[in-house]
Amino acid sequence: MSTRLLIDHRTGSPSRGPDAAQAEPSRPVRHPEKAHRPDNPIARKPDWIRVKAPTHPIYHETRTLMREQKLVTVCEEAACPNIGECWSKRHATMMIMGDICTRACSFCNVRTGQPDALDAGEPGRVADAVAKLGLRHVVITSVDRDDLVDGGARHFARVIEAVRAASPSTTIEILTPDFLRKPGALEIVAAARPDVFNHNLETVPRLYPTIRPGARYYQSLRLLDEVKRHDPTIFTKSGLMVGLGEQRLEILQVMDDLRVADVDFITLGQYLQPSVKHAAVDRFVTPDEFADYAAMARAKGFLQVAATPLTRSSYHADEDFAALRAAREALLTRRVAREPGAGIAVPG
Repeated sequence: MSTRLLIDHRTGSPSRGPDAAQAEPSRPVRHPEKAHRPDNPIARKPDWIRVKAPTHPIYHETRTLMREQKLVTVCEEAACPNIGECWSKRHATMMIMGDICTRACSFCNVRTGQPDALDAGEPGRVADAVAKLGLRHVVITSVDRDDLVDGGARHFARVIEAVRAASPSTTIEILTPDFLRKPGALEIVAAARPDVFNHNLETVPRLYPTIRPGARYYQSLRLLDEVKRHDPTIFTKSGLMVGLGEQRLEILQVMDDLRVADVDFITLGQYLQPSVKHAAVDRFVTPDEFADYAAMARAKGFLQVAATPLTRSSYHADEDFAALRAAREALLTRRVAREPGAGIAVPG
C-alpha cells in the first residue's frame, strides 16, 4: 500500500490529507494575487507518480547546510517532488536573489510580491555550499527580478565567478528568467560562460496568457537563440510541463521551435498542482506518452532528452550533463570524419 505523505520542506513537518500542502493560517500568504480566484480541487495522483518521504541522513545534512549558509533552494520553494532523492545525494538547486518573485505564474509555488535588495554576500555563500557539498555539477536558478535594471544578470555572473573560483572542476548550469525588457542582460550572463544555459518555455504558446501571463513565448525562444549566437560552445536547455491542457501537436511544434534555436537539451515533466489556487491539472500524462515524446525529441535532433512524469529541470542534472557532453563529442567526431576541419570547440 502506498503512503501519500506531503511535507512542508521549509519546516520538515509532515502532515497527511489532501490539503496538507496548503500554507498554515499563521504563515504569510504566499500568493496574495491568487487569493480571489475560485478553488481548483487537487486531483488524486495516479500510481505512477509516487515519491518517498525524505528520511536519509544526508537529506538532513543538506538541509542543515542550506540553513547555515542562509541559502534558498528551488527544491523547497517550488515544492519539488524529488527533493528527498536529490538532497540524499547532496544535489541541491540554489535559488539566488531571494525567495520572492515579481511574476505571478499560475503554475508556480514560489512566493510572489516585492523582493528584498540583493545580498552582496550570496555569491560567496553559494560557492562555499557547492564546495562543501562536493558537487561535480551544480544548478543555479533564481526568482524573476523585474524590479532590477538588469533583471539580476550581474548577480548571476558574480555567482558563476564565485563558484568557479571556489570549485574549478565543478560544471555550472544556470536556469534563468527571460530578462524581458532588460537589454544587455543576456550578454552579461553569457560572458560569464556557464556550461549550460537553461531557460524554460514551460508550456505551449496558446496557454501563455493563463499559465505564464507575465512572459512572452517568443522572447523566451529568442533568449535561447541569442545565447547560442553569442557563444556556440555553451549548451542550451529548455523544459516543458505537460498536463495543462496542451495538445500533442503543440508540444511537437515547440520542439521544432527549440531545434530552430539550436537548443541542445529538452526536459518534459508532469505538472503537479501546488495548491487549490493554482492552475488545475488537465490530465496526468502516462509514462508511455512520455516515452513517445522522448522518442520524438530525439528524432528531431536534441542531443539530450529527459521525459518522465517526475522530470524537473535539475533532476539528475549531473548525469544528464555528462551524457550531453558525450553526445556533443560523438556528434563532432562524426562531423570531422565526414568533413575534416568541421565542428566547434567543446567546453571543458
